[in-house]
Amino acid sequence: MNEKFVTLYRHIIDQERKYPKATGELSDLLADIALACKLISLEVNRAGLIDILGFTGTENVHGEHVKKLDVHAHDTLVSAMKASGHLCAVASEESENFIALDEQRMGKRITSRYVCHFDPLDGSSNIDANISIGTIFSIYKRVTKSGYATMEDLLQKGTRQVAAGYVIYGSSTIMVYTTGEGVHGFTLDPTVGEFLLCYENLKIKKRAKTYSINEGNYCKWDMGLRKYIDSLKEECPEKGHPYSARYVGSLVADFHRNLLYGGIFLYPADKKNVNGKLRLMYEANPLAFIVEQAGGRATNGRDRILHIEPKTLHQRTPLFIGSEEDVLEVEKYMNGKH
Repeated sequence: MNEKFVTLYRHIIDQERKYPKATGELSDLLADIALACKLISLEVNRAGLIDILGFTGTENVHGEHVKKLDVHAHDTLVSAMKASGHLCAVASEESENFIALDEQRMGKRITSRYVCHFDPLDGSSNIDANISIGTIFSIYKRVTKSGYATMEDLLQKGTRQVAAGYVIYGSSTIMVYTTGEGVHGFTLDPTVGEFLLCYENLKIKKRAKTYSINEGNYCKWDMGLRKYIDSLKEECPEKGHPYSARYVGSLVADFHRNLLYGGIFLYPADKKNVNGKLRLMYEANPLAFIVEQAGGRATNGRDRILHIEPKTLHQRTPLFIGSEEDVLEVEKYMNGKH
């Protein structure tokens, strides 16, 4: 019974106690992100009631229309991170350059130990249709020792993440996070304003019978991927085929469902997007860290996502992520070994 009343912050502190030399900064930072996401959740839940829907009339760095709720989520997270004092810089999918947060206090420059990447509102094109959307975040220790944050601090491989997570705004608001000690999920109880533990040490199935992909782009894929998708639809009892297709079109929603029930999410490169479309730093790296902690796998079709050396803040990548055996199988097809 007591486990039903474990709050997010209590759980974070319990994790912190495993490291006697911990300063508490990362714990406080995770709590600040949770607070910002509570505020975003409030706006998402009443988005249909107030004048917050629709386009701002501007585009982000990717040439995509920016919606009002995107801007609100971005501003809320940046404001919370500035107030926390635990970050020297943040990078947002909605901002072309990273935002330096080093402070001047009492005439002395204070340099914090962490940097954070976030996708403020993933799946925002689905806002007006009332489909689940979410926030994705990723935290690294800075690598430079003094002065203001530099691009070197922001462009680190996914293996160097110290924490990552996402918040999904759906029929309930759920926060899932990892600090490299398993994957844990919490549901927001709006009556008390607290995230309460609902999933302890989540593990994804090794193989499942669900795949998530936009099959409308079938004619744009390479032949290996087409053969893989075709194989999932054929009768093959020993492999559990045929599989069921489940595709929301909101990365956080598709990933969350597969994390809970097993399955594979695929967002490949194609003739139009030769480098893929998802962002390495804001989407692929944090979700890859989470799925690996849950016993799954994430790849770009050839290489482990967490091993990719980032070159730019908004670098794109193909993504195949989910149950380990399913991801291994699609890799074989992608590399002509099946």
